[in-house]
Amino acid sequence: MTASPLRQRAFRRFFIGRSLSLIGDAVVPAALALALLRATGSVSSLALVLGCAMVPKLLLLPVGGVIADRLDARTVAIGTDLVRCGMQLLVGLQLLGSEPSIGLIALAEVVGGAASAFATPALSPLVSATVRNEDRQRANSLLGTAGSVARLGGPALAGLLIWSAGPGWAFVLDAVTFVASAVLLLGIQVTHVPGPKRSFRSDLTEGWTEVRSRDWYWTSLIAHGIWYFTASVLMVLGPVIAVRSLGGEGSWVAVLQSGSVGVLVGALLAGRLRVRRPVAAGNLAAGLYALPLAALAFPAPAPVVIVAYGVGMAGLGFLGPVWETTVQNTIPEHVLARVISYDWLMSLSAMPVGYLLAPIAAGAWGAGRTLSVSAILVGGACTATLAVPGVRRFVVVAGEQRTASASTGTHDAEPTDSPAC
Repeated sequence: MTASPLRQRAFRRFFIGRSLSLIGDAVVPAALALALLRATGSVSSLALVLGCAMVPKLLLLPVGGVIADRLDARTVAIGTDLVRCGMQLLVGLQLLGSEPSIGLIALAEVVGGAASAFATPALSPLVSATVRNEDRQRANSLLGTAGSVARLGGPALAGLLIWSAGPGWAFVLDAVTFVASAVLLLGIQVTHVPGPKRSFRSDLTEGWTEVRSRDWYWTSLIAHGIWYFTASVLMVLGPVIAVRSLGGEGSWVAVLQSGSVGVLVGALLAGRLRVRRPVAAGNLAAGLYALPLAALAFPAPAPVVIVAYGVGMAGLGFLGPVWETTVQNTIPEHVLARVISYDWLMSLSAMPVGYLLAPIAAGAWGAGRTLSVSAILVGGACTATLAVPGVRRFVVVAGEQRTASASTGTHDAEPTDSPAC
């Protein structure tokens, strides 16, 4: 077992800043929903504001990947932290006033969503720049654990702030966490490996070429996109089934809490286990999400659904650190942010499609059949990646990652010092 990555000063500062930001971000969704419903009483206003954050992020993710590769990830992260700080502070001040402007809040969410499109691709290069190869899986596990803890405690902290001081203070808290993250990053020195100077279009094309030239990568992205699609279907239909057939709203809250615990357990396991075939193992773990979909389709008794959702989300918690470590140790540093941006684009784009199609499919076929098809879809897609040569041959042996040879249409992985079990 290697020493904790937290012993490395640069990663420790990055980890603390990232953890603070995650706590702030975990508080915001509940605060935003309640604040807008209090102010307008309109669900459409909430949908508008949420869309204002998501749309620019989706549109600008590939652009953010190019910028993060051209500049060093630290500079991009500091800049986007400060922008998001300003936007969250603006929203907080609006909500603290007597008559908040929905237009200003929506504008702030547009700018914040755009900043997030630049910040997200920079995260993985920051891990690569602050952690040795052999420590990266533990580092990613720590970050995944921090995210899980934030998701567990965020709603409770949001409730405390909302009922004691008002929802606006949740956004002020989030703004403060972004400032803290930027200050911590200022004390980090990272080495930037720039690629050759190209046109912006050539940079975008190079990033996509890196994705499609690795069969283990792009086929896994399809499976992960299907995971997010089916997760969106569950988020739409699950609450309805829980209220009607599983005992009411309390059962759905228990399901969600079980999922948060599951992600935490999965992330902790990823920090301790070293699998020889990380891509295959991660995708199979993601396929466990078929369990809660199938359990809700019948529906099974509430305790079964709760456990199934916890197990399914544990698969996601395990996949995250294993996948991120594999990508960081394999993709060339000068193109890493662009590759990551396409990864996020594929996953996040699938979510609104699921939100849109779930009620349509449920109206035509019924919720149970829609969930059953979703279970088959995600389980089949994740398992089917094992038929891909690059997935089967991606093996960590004796401190070196190997993939299928170029003759099969994939790249050889770059050397890594990650230990194998």
